[in-house]
Amino acid sequence: MTQVIFVDVDETVCDTPDNPRNYYMSTPRIEAIDKINKLYDKGNTIVYWTARGSKSGKDWYQLTHTQLKQWGAKFHKLRCDKPYYDLFYDDRTQVL
Repeated sequence: MTQVIFVDVDETVCDTPDNPRNYYMSTPRIEAIDKINKLYDKGNTIVYWTARGSKSGKDWYQLTHTQLKQWGAKFHKLRCDKPYYDLFYDDRTQVL
């Protein structure tokens, strides 16, 4: 059975410097990207979902899309509408 899998970007498939947050300096976590790519290859729908810009209002879509492609990430969609939060508690949250 295939699934729709939402994947966070920063500190999940890449490391991004903080103080101040600098998305231009993000570096990929290749092992994590490879794991997500395998899920893609098995027919799952991969949606990268980021909160980049959720507090500032800046549109980081193009940079994020370009970075994911450069890092070899396979995905069906990129969404930049994830809300900012400190804790996400959900019955369907799983660690891959």
